[in-house]
Amino acid sequence: MPAGTPATPVTAPVAAPLPPAPAITAKPIPAGSPRPGAVNIDQIRRERRQTTEGGRTIIREPGRVIIKDPNGQSFIRHSDVDRFRYGARDVKVQRQGNDTRTVIVRPDGTQIITLNDNNGRLLRRVRRDQRGREIVIIDNRRRGPDGRAIAAGVAAGVVAGAIGGYFVALPPPTLHIPHDRYIVEAEDASPELIYETLVAPPVERLERSYTLDEIRYSPSVRQRMPSVDLDTITFETGSAEIPPDQAAKLQVIADGINRAIQRNPSTVFLIEGHTDAVGNDDDNLSLSDRRAESAAALLTQQFNVPPENLTSQGYGEQYLKVPNDGPERRNRRVTVRNITPLLNGGQANAAPPPR
Repeated sequence: MPAGTPATPVTAPVAAPLPPAPAITAKPIPAGSPRPGAVNIDQIRRERRQTTEGGRTIIREPGRVIIKDPNGQSFIRHSDVDRFRYGARDVKVQRQGNDTRTVIVRPDGTQIITLNDNNGRLLRRVRRDQRGREIVIIDNRRRGPDGRAIAAGVAAGVVAGAIGGYFVALPPPTLHIPHDRYIVEAEDASPELIYETLVAPPVERLERSYTLDEIRYSPSVRQRMPSVDLDTITFETGSAEIPPDQAAKLQVIADGINRAIQRNPSTVFLIEGHTDAVGNDDDNLSLSDRRAESAAALLTQQFNVPPENLTSQGYGEQYLKVPNDGPERRNRRVTVRNITPLLNGGQANAAPPPR
């Protein structure tokens, strides 16, 4: 794709309001527990339970909910809090009206405070240090120009009824950078190029800020940010585990992410999981989500990336990098992009003052 041409448009699934996220009890991971992503897809299939709600098919499996619309499109949800339990000194779960407040206490006294609504949807996440100073990592409540929260479906570009009112329809961006700087292949990129991509600004001006839900479920919003494809990581068929001999390949990505977080402690990275078009759609969606989560977990457990600065989402075979119905290694990938400018409306990535 030469500079100055539109990026390829992609479509997103359309659905009614999201069902509750799966309930996950956070607790410290005991010594000797399995590596991130150690799952058995055959066992997951056996444990799936399917219901029909509001014309949609809802498939619940361990740690995940898959939503299938009547038009055949699907998307998946899970809770990020499960990753935060690693190395935690204490976990406190409290009811706050209709919301749930989860406090992860680390050995040094730092607290990660996550507020979810009664459907499991993330509302807010902050980091509080030992002196009580807070940095907002994610505020998932849509706000108007005056800073006040507004109802879903009101903000410009939001399509009513699409994924609970979170799908935003935007025209594809016009690129003014080379395509290999827009989608960077980690295998051939230098550490400095990876870092520059992870802190790069949007490829074009943003009209407003977007919530995490809008970013997750709106490919045309995500297209505003450059990305890094972790083509150095491969997975065994039916597995979400990153083999030990490949884990070290995440070092350069972890270094770039940690460097960006040192520059701005509220930086948020989206880890995306993708599969090829071979196999069952539900399996691919589940595997892609678990692969993204295992990459995020490994970045924390092996390379000390703060888990609260990462969020993950699987897209199955919806966005093939190479249009191919057969086995294709380049489609079985994990992608990383900095979504902080999308969350804050394109403001500079300067470190926010502690409060």
